[in-house]
This record gives sequence, structure tokens and C-alpha cells, in this order.
Amino acid sequence: MPRPKSPSPGRKMTVKETASYSHPTSDLPLRPEIGTQTQFKKHQKPQSYKYDSSLSPALDWDGQNPAREKGEALIRRILESKDLAEAKTAAEQLKSLSKPFLNWTGKAERLSFEVPTLPLFVHERLSTRAIIETLTGHKKDKTLDFMAELFGDPRHSVTDQVLRAYEYREDWVNRMILGDSLVAMNSLLRYESFGGQVQMIYIDPPYGVKFGSNFQPFVRKRDVGHGDDADMTREPEMVQAYRDTWELGLHSYLTYLRDRLLLSRELLTPSGSIFVQISDENLHHVRELMDEVFGAENFVSQISFQTTSGFETNTLATLGDFLLWYAKDKERIKVHKLYTEKSIQPGDVGASWMLFPDGTYRGVSAQEKRGECPLPEGAKLYKPDNLLGQGSSKEPQPFEFLGKIYNPPANSHWKASYPDGMQLLAEANRIHVAKNSIQYRRFANDFPFSEIGNIWTDTLTGSFLDEKTYVVQTNTKVIQRCMLMTTDPGDLVLDPTCGSGTTAFVAEQWGRRWITMDTSRVPLALARQRLLTATFDWFKLKEESIGPAGGFVYKRKQNQKGEEVGGIVPHITLKSIANNEPPKEEVLVDRPEQSKNVTRVCGPFVVEATIPTAHGLDEEPDTPGIQSEAYADFAARMLEVLRKSPVLRLDGNRTVNFKNIRPPAKTLCLGAEALQINGEDKPVAFVFGPENGAVSERLVAEAAKEAWGKNYARLYVIGFAIEAKARETVDNCEAVFNVPATYVQATPDLLMGDLLKNMRSSQIFSVCGSPEVNVSKLPPAKEETEERWQVELLGLDVFDPISMEVDHRRGDQVPAWFLDTDYNGRVFHVTQAFFPKTGAWESLKKALKGDYDNDVWDHLAGTTSAPFTAGTHKEIAVKVIDERGNELLVVRKLGARK
Repeated sequence: MPRPKSPSPGRKMTVKETASYSHPTSDLPLRPEIGTQTQFKKHQKPQSYKYDSSLSPALDWDGQNPAREKGEALIRRILESKDLAEAKTAAEQLKSLSKPFLNWTGKAERLSFEVPTLPLFVHERLSTRAIIETLTGHKKDKTLDFMAELFGDPRHSVTDQVLRAYEYREDWVNRMILGDSLVAMNSLLRYESFGGQVQMIYIDPPYGVKFGSNFQPFVRKRDVGHGDDADMTREPEMVQAYRDTWELGLHSYLTYLRDRLLLSRELLTPSGSIFVQISDENLHHVRELMDEVFGAENFVSQISFQTTSGFETNTLATLGDFLLWYAKDKERIKVHKLYTEKSIQPGDVGASWMLFPDGTYRGVSAQEKRGECPLPEGAKLYKPDNLLGQGSSKEPQPFEFLGKIYNPPANSHWKASYPDGMQLLAEANRIHVAKNSIQYRRFANDFPFSEIGNIWTDTLTGSFLDEKTYVVQTNTKVIQRCMLMTTDPGDLVLDPTCGSGTTAFVAEQWGRRWITMDTSRVPLALARQRLLTATFDWFKLKEESIGPAGGFVYKRKQNQKGEEVGGIVPHITLKSIANNEPPKEEVLVDRPEQSKNVTRVCGPFVVEATIPTAHGLDEEPDTPGIQSEAYADFAARMLEVLRKSPVLRLDGNRTVNFKNIRPPAKTLCLGAEALQINGEDKPVAFVFGPENGAVSERLVAEAAKEAWGKNYARLYVIGFAIEAKARETVDNCEAVFNVPATYVQATPDLLMGDLLKNMRSSQIFSVCGSPEVNVSKLPPAKEETEERWQVELLGLDVFDPISMEVDHRRGDQVPAWFLDTDYNGRVFHVTQAFFPKTGAWESLKKALKGDYDNDVWDHLAGTTSAPFTAGTHKEIAVKVIDERGNELLVVRKLGARK
């Protein structure tokens, strides 16, 4: 049987056990798998959200804002009031309406907005343990347990997925969502009732209006010129990394952010927090925006954190960025104090005096402060502190110490209870005598930690610090602090701006549940690799049966020097000594107990997308070519995009260009026609896939028939996603329909509509390759009767419309590829994951210290799969990730077993 997800209580751990956390107290609604999208019936109408109306201080009339009418009504109440009290009440209401507010183009006309309500379909199920266990010989007669335990896959029937979607509950798995964050969050709210369930949201939006430099073409190439397409070079084993592709004007930027902040507020728990990471360029605008959405009364803090040691500038160097922290309800906010260890140096403010074992004391000398001579043996560093409280006592408080009587000055009293508390301080040698007064001795080690405030200077990223893997990546320490401050183990964290997956990584590290999303496949591809190959410390759980939700184990521990090294630290105070109480214990939430015998890997997670039913043609038999009105509108918009960006991006920085782009006359399903101008001009046709779906096989077939009938030289199929069978039809289009076809991937950023501004044409459309695989039969293993199979990725074929030839890239030149050894046609289970020519698996290989044979890791870094037996469905699927993050799927049937 597969190893358990977490160690069983009372069971001795093996030396190199691999485990992951699960969340048995949390669940999810049943989400349908992508293979059932054509049968999905539970569609919902778009959801409308309204903003709170605001009134301009000038009482401007815009024809829509109802606050204008309310303002005029309040003015009438003031004029017609019968007494002063009534007039004051109306005036206060008018004043609250007319507070200054941030305004921008289109805000007054946009008092509400509409979001498509789309279901989330499960595309992939992933598990690091499943990948490793697959390679160590698990047999398919255990498939059901294997899928349920390692992938978290309940294996619902197609009937249940179609008819009972979002009704049944299933075990929690973490989630990675492809799609516009606004649509994805709306889906969580409307389909899954996630309102009030998210404990923390971390948003790292584009920082300003010009984002061309937030770009990295390949994972390991971080030196990128601003806006330089020369950096888009062809390099083996690389992936085009995350780019903030939106170059928005400030007005559109504020609209983009406000919409997402509003839905974020709906998702947060009453005790929840939201953090927005931003630079100084638009910090002031974003804070005003968050005041408007969350209320100024729910502002918690503005945190500055250092990201660089500085660089040459004509004015003042910018050393970092900012976090804006708001609460859903500040009165109910969940907060844990964070502490950092003090660096105690003789002569510091908190260590300026020394007490010796014989009771004598003196100040730290200049030589001792400079470190020119050691401190005397047994010396305890301390700081004389105030022993007086404000306000006079009812009775005089004379206190005798060392033969002298001390009285509190006027309008003050002793902080310790009088006289018993003061006597206890004296007995504890806690009273310091100054010239004419006494003070409290606060030893440097009373609490050798200091509370972390809102200025973080230890968050640099760079050499010898926290190595930055991606150009757009937040230091893990920054997100870790936010998470530890505002969440508990098992709480849910959401990041609508996945980037390189740092929030998901930190949430997994600290036992939080997570949901992350992005509109681009590239950051999700990077985050997926980062999570699959990561290792984490195993933090001991208070209650194994309920997982991290029961909390971590914290203990008080000291090393041989007497230093506090555990997660519970005593905090000695004047109050605890004076009241003869045990010191208060502070929990350092970043120091839970660890088990060194366990290598923890990422738990199961899924990749989902806001892509509904694949379509492209109305399903009316008598009018197969008639498009719906909504599709026609979308096709018209795509035509305009193609006109403005008449370029297709090919491998190796090559492009195909078009001219005379226009709608075809009397078309049934084609969206555009043009002349291809590379070399000899040739007439070509375009068909656009659906706005919120995958290109269907039927759409390709109908478009190919029409393109052949109208004598076009080539058909281009443009879509955001494509079904496996539709892709096969495109590849075989010339043989079947006598017209060659090319599938063109459109960036999902186009779904942002009018919020997208001036994206470079070379980034909008790209030609995707077709994976070439070889499936071979192997003889049974020793003492086995079942035949085995092996898959080899030979390479990736990319059609070049310029030369009309196919360019072949070797399998070891692709960034990543995945194998599902028992593909069910509905969802892709990553049973083997490969990152050719990279060290992606090195950290896990090192952590397991030889627990697995080397050939396991060789397979995971190569182009040939480990042998496997045929599964129930007798079908395998291979998914290849190209350099631009596009996912290319090919399905193959296996021969019948003997």
C-alpha cells in the first residue's frame, strides 16, 4: 500500500519517510472534470456587483449617482429643520457623504460591473508522492486506493459530475486556477459559496502603468532588457517566465484593482486580512482605493520591506516596496505577534549596565563596548528602567531600600504593588540605585526577542540571501510573515496573482490550505514545477487525526548556553516578579517542533480553469454553420485584435505577418481572411475558438470544409484552449480536408478586454507545436505476467508557415512534460513528471538520501518514462509544456494485454 499521508500516532518513523499534510476537517464541493464539459448543465447567469455610491465635494451631477439626490434631500432637511439638533444630525450625514475620494475616468459612470459566472473544471491532478510511488512499482490492482489517497481523487462517475456537480462534498485539495482572477473569484463565490471562508488574501498586482520590465523570458535567465524582444531567444530546457503583460493607463489600472478588491472583501472571513504589495509609484492611490473598499477604519498597517541595497540615483535611492494591510473587520481581526531574536551587544541601550554575582554593579566601559576587553565573568547586562507610574496614589508610598527611604515624585506612584510588590523586586535584586532615585533592572535576557514592527530590513533578495529564481518573485520571508501574523495552520489563503507561486509555496510550507490563480499559463507552469519538486520541514501536529487544523506542537527548549531555542519563551516582566507569578510565555509561531525523520513533500493539488463547455458552433442540425450572437461579437473583437497585431510568433524569434485582414463574405464559420505576406502573398483564413471554451473538433472540421471550398491556402485556428481530438484534426487537416491548418495559441490576457493596453503584437499569438511520442511494449518484469509499456518523448513538431515546413525540437529541449499512464479522457493525472536537463528534482533527491534508486531520478530528468502496466482505460496521455507555457496534449491507445 502507499505510505500514509502523515505518520500514524505511536508508530516509529522510518529513517527516510516521505509524507505530506492533509486537511481532513475541510472539504470542497464536487467540481466537474474537463472531460465532462460538453455535458455540463448547471450554467449560471453573469453576476452583477455594485459599488457604494460616493458624492463629490462639489456635488457634481453625473446623471447616475443616487448620492446626488440624497445630498439635496439632506440640504432641504437642514433648511427646514425645526431645531438645532435636527439640523446638526442632517449636517453630519451630509458631511459623511461629501468626504474627499479618489476619482478617475469612468468611475462615476461605472457604479456596477458584471462578471461571467463560469464553473471551474478540473484539468489536472498532481501529487509529488504519487509520482515517486508510481516509479517504485505500485500495481494497478490498487488503482482506486492509489488515486484516492495520493491524488485526493474521489473518482466520481460522469453522471455525478454532470448532474450532482457542486452538490456532493469531497476531501480538500489545494487548487491552482487558470483564468482571469475576477472570473475565478466570482466562480468561488457563486458556484461554491466561498464567501467568508478565506482567512488571508495576498495580492501582488502590477506595480504601475508601465510593466514592460517585469519580464523574464526563461527560468534561469534573469538579466532581461526592458522591452527587448532580442531576449526572446531560443534556448534549450527553458521556460518563458512570468511577465506582467498589462501596460494599463492609470485609470484602467484603478478599475482593474478595485473590482478585484471588492470580490476579495466578499471572500474574506470576518477575522480575515488582505495584503496588497505595491511600490511607491502608486502606493498613495492604492491606499485611497483600499480605504474606499474596506473602509479607512479597517486599515491596519503600512509595511515597508527592503528589496535592494540601493543603486546609484540622482536623488534618493529606493530600497524597497510596501505592503498595505487591511482587515475585513479590524475589531475581529486574527493577529499573532511575531518576534525576532535580539542581537545583544555590551553598551547597547538595553545592555548598558552590568550586575555582578556579589551584588555590585557598574556601567559598561568604552573598551568593553568596543570589544577591546571581555566582560567580567558572571556579569549580567541590564538596562535601568522606569519604576514609576503616572498618577498619585491615595496614600503615601515611602519605600526603604539599602537604608534610604525613597518616595515617588508628585503625581506618580510605584509601578509595583506597594509595599509587597516593591519588596519582591528588592529580593530579586531588581532595583537599581541612581543618584537620588531607584529604578527597575530590566535584564537583557528577560526576553531576548523584540517584536517585529512595520519596517522590515532583513528581506533582501540576492546573492548569499534568499536566491531569486524568477524575475517577478516576492521574497518568501515577506509572505511568510504576513501568513504567520494573520492565519493559523489549516486556514485558507488565496492569491489572485500567482506569479511564481510564492504564496502557494509558503502556504504549503506552513500547513495552510491554498488557492492561487493567474490569467497566464506561464506562471502556473513555473509554480507547478516549484511545488512538485519542493521539500519542507515536517512540523509536529497536536492532533494527527485532524491534520494542521489542530495546530503545531510548540515547546520550551534551551541549548547548552542557556539560550532559548524552542517555540515557547518565558517573558519576565516587572509585573510577574512583583506579583510573584510565573513569567508569561510567548509563542514564537515560526518555531514549531520538527521531526527530522520525515521528508515532507507537497500534498496533492489540482489545476483548474474557468473554461466551460467546449463549443464553437450552435448544435442545431439544420444550421450547422450559424454562429450565436455572442460568438459573433467575440469574433468581431478578435478580428480587431488581429488587425492591430497581424503577427504570429514562431520558434527562434521568427514571425509571420499578414495584411488586408477583413471579415470573409458570406461565411458560415470563418472569422477572418487575409494575405500572408512572408514571401509570396497567399490567401489564408482564420477561425476563432470560443471566448470561454476550448476549440472543438466540430468547429475545426466545419472551418476546414469552408476554407477548402473557398480555395484558401491555409487555415489558422486561433483559440485559448483546444480539445485533444480537435488538435488531432488540425494536424491531419491537409490529409482529410485538402487544406493545411495551423493551431495558434492566443494569450489569455486578451480576455481582459478593454483593460488591456498596447501589448506588443509578438506576445499575443504564437504557433504551438505538436508532441511526437513513441509508445513501446516491454516484456513482463521478473515474476510478473503483465506486459509493460514505456513512453518516450521524441520531440516537438512546430509548423513554420513561412517555409511551409515542420521544425523539429528534440524531447530533451522542452521545459517539461507529464505522463498519465491511465488516462480516463476526463482529467489528467500526473503520474510521472519530467523536467529535462534541469536540477528540478535535486533538492528532493538529496533530502531522501538514497531512499530511491538513481534511475528513478534519471527518469524524472529525461525523455523516457519508467515502465508501467496498462491501466483500466488502456490509454495514455502526454502533456508537453513549451517555452511559452502552452500545454500540448497527445493521447495514445495501448494494445490489449495478453
